[in-house]
Amino acid sequence: MKFGVVVSEGPYTHQAADTAYQFVSAALAKGHEVPRVFFYHDGVNVSTRLSVPPQDERHIQKNWTALAKEHDIDLVVCIAAAQRRGLLDADEARRQGKDADNIAEGFRISGLGQLIEMGIQTDRLVTFGD
Repeated sequence: MKFGVVVSEGPYTHQAADTAYQFVSAALAKGHEVPRVFFYHDGVNVSTRLSVPPQDERHIQKNWTALAKEHDIDLVVCIAAAQRRGLLDADEARRQGKDADNIAEGFRISGLGQLIEMGIQTDRLVTFGD
């Protein structure tokens, strides 16, 4: 089965990003496909490369980056939600006249069209968060 996943809650204020990560890991281990994860609303905060959690805590962004790299998962961050929260990739930072970007490696910014496409191309769309 092919799953599409949406994460719509922040990484350190809600369990959604962790639960989604565990779901995707388990689905892949059982032989299912997860071609894309779409980060929406506060879920876009998972993609920042500037978070520095204490050493004894999980590092959600690094977990997602490693999983995506290992399994070729497309990690898409909603552009509108990202901009509202000050998250920019290099191209968007230049376009907006900002001097830096802060999206972690392995994530990419795109629009809601990617969410619609994911819904069409997968068997199930699973949402984590409110």
